Amino acid sequence: MIVVLHGPNLNLLGTREPQVYGRTTLAEIDADLRTRGAELGVNVETFQSNHEGVLVDRIQKTQGQAAGLIINAGGLTHTSVSLRDAIAAVRVPTVEVHLSNLHAREEFRHRSLLGPVCLGQIAGLGAIGYRLALEALAELALEPGPQPKRISRPDPSPVVSRQATSAKKGTPKK
Repeated sequence: MIVVLHGPNLNLLGTREPQVYGRTTLAEIDADLRTRGAELGVNVETFQSNHEGVLVDRIQKTQGQAAGLIINAGGLTHTSVSLRDAIAAVRVPTVEVHLSNLHAREEFRHRSLLGPVCLGQIAGLGAIGYRLALEALAELALEPGPQPKRISRPDPSPVVSRQATSAKKGTPKK
């Protein structure tokens, strides 16, 4: 089973700032994930809450039950040490998803507290980002056999991006 968690205000998708988040509703995203999960042979359970503690409780329930977790924590992405700690504690392969590109938005949205304890992050691709996360977890976390393959990020330190190079190969851009 792969659990998909949606955080605060995501129940308003389709009508909330459609120029940022698109017109796809949460119900449509969930239905798409269940359909794609069935095609992949994976049971998908979806859950939304506007309450941080409820999300922490649901993350904790994934331990020993879920092969993977997909989370869009909404605004809690940037503030919730509790969600970060819950993800780290359960050691379930987790992919963080965001409909918008966090780095193209306000400065306070550029930092994710969850990213360092997640397997990966997909942002800026709209609703398809959820499906990509599901496909990645199905391929990486669900191996045949009695136990799901455990994947963890070896170093929870921030990711450092590579220096861009100019058209002249090997010459750093200034």
